[in-house]
Amino acid sequence: MGIMPALSDIVTAANSLLRIAEIPDYGNALNGLQLENSSGQVTKIAAAVDATLPVMRKAAAIGADLLVVHHGMFWSGLQPITGAVFEKVRLCGEKQIAVYSAHLPLDVHPELGNNARLMRSLGFEPDGGFLDFKTIKVGVTATGDVSLDDLAQRLRKSLDGPVHVCAGGPQKIRRIGVSTGGSGSEVAAAKAAGLDAFITGEGPHWSYTLAEELGIHVLYGGHYATETFGVKALSAHLSAQFGVEWEFIDHPTGM
Repeated sequence: MGIMPALSDIVTAANSLLRIAEIPDYGNALNGLQLENSSGQVTKIAAAVDATLPVMRKAAAIGADLLVVHHGMFWSGLQPITGAVFEKVRLCGEKQIAVYSAHLPLDVHPELGNNARLMRSLGFEPDGGFLDFKTIKVGVTATGDVSLDDLAQRLRKSLDGPVHVCAGGPQKIRRIGVSTGGSGSEVAAAKAAGLDAFITGEGPHWSYTLAEELGIHVLYGGHYATETFGVKALSAHLSAQFGVEWEFIDHPTGM
């Protein structure tokens, strides 16, 4: 076996690529390296959406020593290191698994990001942004010429799963916006941005009825399903750059 890349080198490369220090996020996202391994090396990368105990057990089973996730270990804020929290730390320590998390920096990346990747999978090239958050725009926009049925079919194919459709907008769709995950509550901002169709993961009940009243289509593809793109793209990029194997751990929530 040749010399394995250092964990610190991979982390430095990922931080620079995703502009971790520059992209604002929610406090509990804690983007970057969240848990190191004592070997300081990486032989295999596992990509997953969530840093949960079942995912970590799967990562251990495939021999990964770096877990790259979108939703990190600290979404619930301060917690005692007991129960499942303790078990995650214990397991990662025993199996030498480091954890790297990237939330909004991965959502918004122009090449590897969830939003850009999903938009391109639908056959549209991103041409702008919407949904202001501090210094960034979280979502991406594109121009097309499609019907709602066509767009919904493209989304089902991209996600390989069901799509819930609110048919509230115009017959012909020209302006499309994508903001993956839980952005459904931003339907009013999507309408204000001039969109005919807003693609997201999930939203509150009232987002559907508001979309009908505002005159905009909303396509809900599922929080999990819409956010598998970024961790796959980032892990593939790091795999090619550092010459280590990578594998995606599919652990859907159905939400």
